[in-house]
Amino acid sequence: MRRIDIAGLPEGALAAAARFHAEWLPALQQGQDLLLVFPPAGHAHDCWRLSVIQALARESAPARVNGVASASEPAIAATLAWLAQAPGVTGQYWLLDADGASAA
Repeated sequence: MRRIDIAGLPEGALAAAARFHAEWLPALQQGQDLLLVFPPAGHAHDCWRLSVIQALARESAPARVNGVASASEPAIAATLAWLAQAPGVTGQYWLLDADGASAA
């Protein structure tokens, strides 16, 4: 699964979604398994991120697309390792903490 680190998005959810769609989405290579890694952000970002992941997963099938929000390299690495053993998982967005999954 190819890791794509999403960076440089504005703080506001609407502005971040607009920039993602304008700048990041056209550059993504569909047809390959992807893990989009977003920086941590407020809950206002959860819905647009999940929607993007789910739409990309549907359009990219049979390739898989998943996403995480995390600044923890061990948690991201653990997610990548887990996804390597879970070939049917796609269209998911997880909020990770240093242990791998947040309580939220």
